[in-house]
Amino acid sequence: MTAERPETPDTSSVPPETRDWTEVIERGCPECGFDPHLDVPTTGERVRATVDRWVAVLERPRVTERPRPGTWSPLEYACHVRDLCRVFRERLRLMLDEQDPVFPDWDQNAAAVQDRYNEQDPYEASGEIAQELRATADAFDAVSGEQWTRTGRRGDGKEFTVAGFAVYFRHDVEHHLRADVRG
Repeated sequence: MTAERPETPDTSSVPPETRDWTEVIERGCPECGFDPHLDVPTTGERVRATVDRWVAVLERPRVTERPRPGTWSPLEYACHVRDLCRVFRERLRLMLDEQDPVFPDWDQNAAAVQDRYNEQDPYEASGEIAQELRATADAFDAVSGEQWTRTGRRGDGKEFTVAGFAVYFRHDVEHHLRADVRG
């Protein structure tokens, strides 16, 4: 796959996210239509259902083009979701293996700049996001019974159960696909 690579602005020109998206765990998201009340054990299945759509996004022409200033390109969003899978899988592992762990911080904007998301190869990113989405879906598929009630916390003190964490993760993947890259 060959994507046009116009000159792109520095990723650091995207302002940091300041909204607390954890509200979607209870309320859903009117921006993308996300329903948080779906059966949590279907998380893996729902995440797996996004794989082909993410791959299709990365096959588009002008995948590095930002739709407006201050907004990531489709390639940048895909790289973010790929890395998000890795971070959430590790946090899920911590929640299942430790008693109420505090998650290491992850600065998504710093990761985008450091890893030069918009300069990555869309074809490679496509294979990587597919692999990471499937691996994270498998990790949620392995959760059962009382494990859904185990807890963990972000550095800011926000507490999650594994069930709430699954909803939060699923929203992130689906929101970026629906609202940000229209996949």
